[in-house]
Amino acid sequence: MTTVKTLVVVAVKQKWPLFQLDVNNAFLHGDLDKEVYMKLPPGYSLSDSSSSVPLACKLQKSLYGGYTHSLNDYSLFTGSSGSSFVLLAVYVDDIILTGTNATEIDTLKSFLHKQFRIKDLRCLNYFLGIEVLYTDSGVLLHQKKFIHDLLRTFNCNDVSPILCLLDMTVKLKQKEGDPLPKPDEYRSLIGKLNFLTHTRPNICFAVQHLSQFMQSPCLPHMKAALHLLRCLKGIATHGIFFISNNDHSVSAFCDSDWAACSDTRKSVSGFCVLLGGCLVAWKSKKQPVVSLSLAEAEYMAMSKVVAEVTWLSMLLSDLVVTCPSIPVYCDNQAVIHIARNPVFHERTKHIELDCHFVRTKRADGLIHLLHTSSSTKLADIFTKVLGGASHHGFLPKLGILSSSNLKGGVGIPPVPN
Repeated sequence: MTTVKTLVVVAVKQKWPLFQLDVNNAFLHGDLDKEVYMKLPPGYSLSDSSSSVPLACKLQKSLYGGYTHSLNDYSLFTGSSGSSFVLLAVYVDDIILTGTNATEIDTLKSFLHKQFRIKDLRCLNYFLGIEVLYTDSGVLLHQKKFIHDLLRTFNCNDVSPILCLLDMTVKLKQKEGDPLPKPDEYRSLIGKLNFLTHTRPNICFAVQHLSQFMQSPCLPHMKAALHLLRCLKGIATHGIFFISNNDHSVSAFCDSDWAACSDTRKSVSGFCVLLGGCLVAWKSKKQPVVSLSLAEAEYMAMSKVVAEVTWLSMLLSDLVVTCPSIPVYCDNQAVIHIARNPVFHERTKHIELDCHFVRTKRADGLIHLLHTSSSTKLADIFTKVLGGASHHGFLPKLGILSSSNLKGGVGIPPVPN
């Protein structure tokens, strides 16, 4: 999904059209488990003087046709010819198509239809359960219909909405309270809420927290999940907005909540990455081991976001977007000092690998570390539950807006000549 969001952001900023194709018969582009041969491509001739039998090509992959898949995401295909540049993102039988040349895009549609019998759905409006709203100033990705269906499924249509995602007076623990008579209902709800995080980064921490109890859910856990549904009802029209400006700069924020889990005392890492002010990647996850210090917890969070921006910078190169040194913001001065100091000592031996990784990327010029105050760090919302006012104050900073507050009708961006 990060690839899809990044592709949409680049298309919006470059004012490329976004189209959607659906393949009637799903095809794969993975490794073949049997030998398949094809005729030589038109215009390519090769003769074998020792044999009169025509030569053929032995296929190594199950999809060819002039486009190459990205080594950074095998679901992304790129094709270029002169000034023309076309991109495809494939997910089983759904395809997002964009690029600079309308003629080349139409030619590709015709070719795909001839080979696989596709359905041209024209403008990208609904992809993998995500709705797309075009405005004069950008594009909004939202899941309003999915939320309404979810509220109806769990009988929450008539409940009153609330502001805070989770009850801040309740500390959830494993195996606390009576076990649920139907634990599958809880698991189903959490799975659907997890799907919502694709356009609702603000609920990422809450869903991560509730996911810890899927093995043996109890009544307090289900009550907390329904509490989250009540909050979603009040912001059902919200989504993540991608503004159509000329800014292609990348920035990242990271944070951690030390020893946050009351059962295991593991910390929670959180980060987010913005492309031109548009949120394209985020994560809220409990760390795999117990951190022995606050600095270790912060450094583990920093290493995760540095790994993400390392991959993202390579993905952006496939989209012909240059990526200069990326600022990574952290609110812990000690961690920034450790990253800049080449000397290890007793306090940092146990995080040596994370330190080496971050320092290497800093030395390579991929990132540079900057301090940010706790009041301005965007990653704070991915590591802890915030009060209602604080939580909603973060939404516009993350580009989470309501469709009712956006102006401009639905339309397809023009194709540059």
